[in-house]
Amino acid sequence: MTHSDAPSPAVEAVNIAAALPRLARERPHQIALRCPGPDGRYRDAHALSYAALDARSDAIAAGLAARGIVRGTRTVLMVRPSPEFFLLMFALFKAGAVPVLVDPGIDRRALRQCLDEAQAQAFIGIPLAQVARVLLGWARSATIRITTGRRAVLADATLAQVERAGTGAGPQLAATAADEVAAILFTSGSTGVPKGVVYRHRHFVAQIAMLRDAFGIPPGGVDLPTFPPFALFDPALGLTSIVPDMDPTRPARADPHKLHAAIARFGVDQLFGSPALMRVLATHGAPLPGVRRVTSAGAPVPPDIVATMLALLPPEASLWTPYGATECLPVAVVEGRELLALRTRTEQGAGTCVGRPVPPNEVRIIGVDDAAIATWSDALELPRGQIGEITVAGPTATDSYFGREAQTRLAKIAETLPDGSTRIVHRMGDLGYFDSEGRLWFCGRKGHRVVTASGTLCTEQVEPVFNVHPDVARTALVGVGPAGRQTPVLCVELQPGVGKSEDARIADELRHIGAGFVHTAGIATVLFHPRFPVDIRHNAKIGRETLAAWAAARV
Repeated sequence: MTHSDAPSPAVEAVNIAAALPRLARERPHQIALRCPGPDGRYRDAHALSYAALDARSDAIAAGLAARGIVRGTRTVLMVRPSPEFFLLMFALFKAGAVPVLVDPGIDRRALRQCLDEAQAQAFIGIPLAQVARVLLGWARSATIRITTGRRAVLADATLAQVERAGTGAGPQLAATAADEVAAILFTSGSTGVPKGVVYRHRHFVAQIAMLRDAFGIPPGGVDLPTFPPFALFDPALGLTSIVPDMDPTRPARADPHKLHAAIARFGVDQLFGSPALMRVLATHGAPLPGVRRVTSAGAPVPPDIVATMLALLPPEASLWTPYGATECLPVAVVEGRELLALRTRTEQGAGTCVGRPVPPNEVRIIGVDDAAIATWSDALELPRGQIGEITVAGPTATDSYFGREAQTRLAKIAETLPDGSTRIVHRMGDLGYFDSEGRLWFCGRKGHRVVTASGTLCTEQVEPVFNVHPDVARTALVGVGPAGRQTPVLCVELQPGVGKSEDARIADELRHIGAGFVHTAGIATVLFHPRFPVDIRHNAKIGRETLAAWAAARV
């Protein structure tokens, strides 16, 4: 051990990295992860066994400690998906430091605001990130700067120097407690400026256990996680992670040939991707005979994509669509076949079924209220079948946003339990309800509801009604005008190849479809948009605020 934060043998660390030493002993030669090189090719030099991941992350943790990155040090990490990214993440966890992750593709001003809010003491990044840090004033609070480049340009040291300095130091797992801050993960910002979610070590450990139990994930499998942070779960689950050759910020532009090549070459039997990534694979249409489990999250997966993906998978395979958010994951889960069985109800305006709560979560529906709620009362809960805001209390429900007290008050409720202890109830900001069979239905974001003079419209109860039109790729409901007297506007993105000359016909046909249901009969304004804005993380959540401003200028 090289520093005072080294664990005492009598104290068991609550830490996502705690599984690494055990796995390194049990399966030292199993590949923990493979990454493509700069040229997109997979080579042994870009692969790490469990033994190597454990030993090298120990060395880096010791080297970071020598540089002042120790327990509690908030550390911005801006490194592309690579062996260095995973080595650094596990090294930071082992050190008890606090990695700060922000999507690099978000708006430049929002990115700077996030980095300023995090008040990081250290900044680790690729050379380009170091240049941006200096030129754009990112993370000015950071006094320790490490680069992954070959030379320490605009940095105090290179990662290679850090690792060499710590080599031979031995195990570095800090005895982190359950409530210690483990990371600050910023949301995608799909509903405003991203917020830094405070993760404690107990949240990560609970996520691992809940995901393993919910999906029945045994060790030894091979995963293709197309969203890099999810790859961090793989080593803790004993899986081999194959990082795909793609831009993780643009899953909709992933090359399906490259994905299929990696799946076939390395025997991938499970994969994770956003609905946009699922659409890429579904449109490509090639079978996935060796894949046994597909998981898709980030937004509702369209029924036609679910149907196509199930047809491409072997009969015994499963397709799961977990429901959750950065602040709490997983909340509920549904398998694709059950989702398809409920497709007609979705297309008639029932919303999207997101399944049953994942044990031991307690999911409850409360009345729609845009104000803060300080303390929980059973009187808040609505009866089954009534639409309200979805709340969840459970081991992965985070308790605050870093440096955002007002947003924390709006999203968190303190609940006193019968034994006198307290817990946090997270308000998902989503509208939904429970059906008679105990399934949770998602009706849309609370902030996206359209409140007209005659009632409230929820996006996920409206859009699927119109999405059945064969010429429509997707639709988005937005409101124009003052709250309480908004005019509902249906924005439409057409299928590729459908010409503008068809707009009038399609608009009339959409109004006819809407007239068939009470809740959509009053939607008369239809606008055609060339390409919906979407979130940077999953390329699936529609930027409705942007669309609403666009629509307001045209109505």
